This record gives sequence, C-alpha cells and structure tokens, in this order.
Amino acid sequence: MRSHFDPIPDIDSHPLLWRGTQVTHRIDTQTTGHAALDKALPGNGWPTGAVTELVNDTDGCGEISLLLPVLARLSQKGHWLTMIDPPWIPYPSALHGHGLALEKLLLIHTQNRSESLWACEQVVRGISGGAMLAWPDRLSFAELRRLQLAAESTRKTVFLFRNQKAASDSSPAALRLQLTPDDGDLQVRVLKCRGQRPVSDIRIRRSHLIQTLTPAPVNPREPDNGVLQIQKNRTLHGLHGSGQKQGKRKDGQRDTQVGWT
Repeated sequence: MRSHFDPIPDIDSHPLLWRGTQVTHRIDTQTTGHAALDKALPGNGWPTGAVTELVNDTDGCGEISLLLPVLARLSQKGHWLTMIDPPWIPYPSALHGHGLALEKLLLIHTQNRSESLWACEQVVRGISGGAMLAWPDRLSFAELRRLQLAAESTRKTVFLFRNQKAASDSSPAALRLQLTPDDGDLQVRVLKCRGQRPVSDIRIRRSHLIQTLTPAPVNPREPDNGVLQIQKNRTLHGLHGSGQKQGKRKDGQRDTQVGWT
C-alpha cells in the first residue's frame, strides 16, 4: 500500500479553469488584429479551438471586416479557411487585397439545415487548425456543444454568425459578441466570455476595419485567384466563369461538384 499521495498538480494553471472575477487567464488565443478588442477579450484575442458566436441584426455591418486580420494571417500560414452558406458571394479580389491567400479558401453551399449542420461538423472534425465561418439557420444547445467539443479536439477556430434572436439563447460557445453598426463604426459588446466580462462596449473605427493589408503571394501551384467551391447536387457556377471540374458517381448521377473560380 502506498504511504503517500502524489502531489496535486497546479490546477490553477489549467486553461479550462478560470474564476468569474478573473479579467485575464491562460487560454490559447490569437490576436484579432484590433488592439482595443484584444485588450478587452480574455487571453487578448480570438479563442483557438473554440466556437465564437457573432450576433448581429444586419448582414454587412462589418462582421467580415472584423475577422479579416486573423483570416489573412491563418491563410498565409497555409491553414484552410472554410465558409459555409455565406449570405453573399465572396469577391476574390477584395479578399486577396486584404491579405487572404485565396488558394486556401473553401466555399461550401448546402441545400437545407441538415446538410449545413453536417458540413459544419465534418469541416471542424476533418480539417485540423485554420478557421471555419458558418451562417447556420438555427442551432440547438446540443448542436452547438458538439461543434464546441469538435473544435477543441482539432484546434480549429470557429466563427458562427447568428441573428439577433439567438442572443437570448443559452450557448456553450466560448465567446459571444454582439455587433452593432454605429455611424460607420462597429460597436462590439461581449455577451459571454471565459472570465470577467467587460462592462463597456468596444468601438472599432471604420478606418481600421477597411484598412488594406499586404496581399498574400499567389501559390504558383494553385489556380490564380482561386476560391475552391463545393456545391452538393448542383451545377457549379464560377464567379468569373473560369475552369470547372465535375465528379460523377458510378451510377451516373451528379454528386458534389468542385471547381476553382
């Protein structure tokens, strides 16, 4: 019989443990690219391996501009960026001008809620690292929890864009932000975070949101200015009508189409 107990590890240093009054704690993050927002968020940036919900009532309020610095940085490091069911058509030239490596951008279109949820989970579980951006119709607590656990296991940064009704719902997401346009600027309110929630809103100036970053170098092995698109059971329509590739199943039916635009 053992006559002594092993020493208890320093659990205070564990990244999943924090005190409610603790302003900052040791969690894995990456800078947002906005100094004011970094200063307000626990860990000073977007949580890595976690779900972040961006709640807004108006599409186009600056939600994508808010993410451009981290998306550009990840893609230039060779990580995949996946967009699932965005409400608009991505404009490759603008994204490239803000530093995104377009050969690392994957665009997925689905036909219904079940396909969208399936695609989200497959991307989070199947591609380690990088980031996923998704615009789901609605999500239950259990569905959000599955994505949160999957993100933790693959170290993927997940951004979910939710409508205003979702703000009052309970959520297991690590971070929830309310985005509100204000005279051209973007007002950010932290609804939930790991640690003490900032009492004041964060204002991101329009001039900072639209600043042009250093364009990413084009990979000569990939199609120039290419956005890889996947559409299930649909004909692929390129943004600029460039080359397309289609796959067929053995039964002759059209399956998922993939092409560069």
